[in-house]
Amino acid sequence: MPKPSHSAAEFDLDVLSGDTDMFRWFLLCYLFGKPIRAEAALETWRLFIAEGLDTPWAISQASERGLVRVLHNGGYTRYQHVTAHGLQVCMARLIQFYEGSLFLMLESSLDESEFLKRLQELYGVGPKVAEIFTRDTQELFARRVE
Repeated sequence: MPKPSHSAAEFDLDVLSGDTDMFRWFLLCYLFGKPIRAEAALETWRLFIAEGLDTPWAISQASERGLVRVLHNGGYTRYQHVTAHGLQVCMARLIQFYEGSLFLMLESSLDESEFLKRLQELYGVGPKVAEIFTRDTQELFARRVE
């Protein structure tokens, strides 16, 4: 059975509207990319939002213990410590190089290929996470051409 092909719109996110929805979509893609059931990743994502952990700064400033708690409550029974640490390292890099803005990263990229490369320079972001995430950013690159 093929894996579902997710999009931001499924989760009431409009990545074209600004950094908030774009970051929330990125966070969900990051969680989807980990070895866990999609339902647990989605529940964990909802808990991150409910806890106010939906910005790079909130995640990077949260205690690792607090992140582990949210991950565990969302259904992570393994890898929650590794995932918490990975999220913090990823967010620190996003803040350091792009002021915490995925829009800035996108605008700094010449094309989609460069954007994919930059995304994968973030800790824990592999080709699959980048591919899922960028399906919803293609329109921003298409607007540049017009």
